[in-house]
Amino acid sequence: MSDLLQVTDGNFEEEIIKSDIPVMVDFWAEWCGPCKMVGPVVEELAQEYKGKIKIAKMDVDANRDTPARFGIRNIPTLILFKGGEVAKMIIGAQPKSHLDEELKKLL
Repeated sequence: MSDLLQVTDGNFEEEIIKSDIPVMVDFWAEWCGPCKMVGPVVEELAQEYKGKIKIAKMDVDANRDTPARFGIRNIPTLILFKGGEVAKMIIGAQPKSHLDEELKKLL
């Protein structure tokens, strides 16, 4: 989990909403198979976009308020934020190329 920021209900506002650069948050859980497939991809993207886009993960089992606030019912769900607003919601495991394309749109 090197370049990945772990966010919680407690620091979400500060780290994500108030971020001065775009952010992608991976909402996941330990028991979720597709989340485990997306995990390494998210980690690679975190390294590739370091300093340009903040990439974070949130464990939905440990944090209930934030996923509820954004209406997350399925995981993995990746939410892209720009200027504190939801720019895009990506539900389900997606190939790296698709995620890379979406991240480029944020820059």
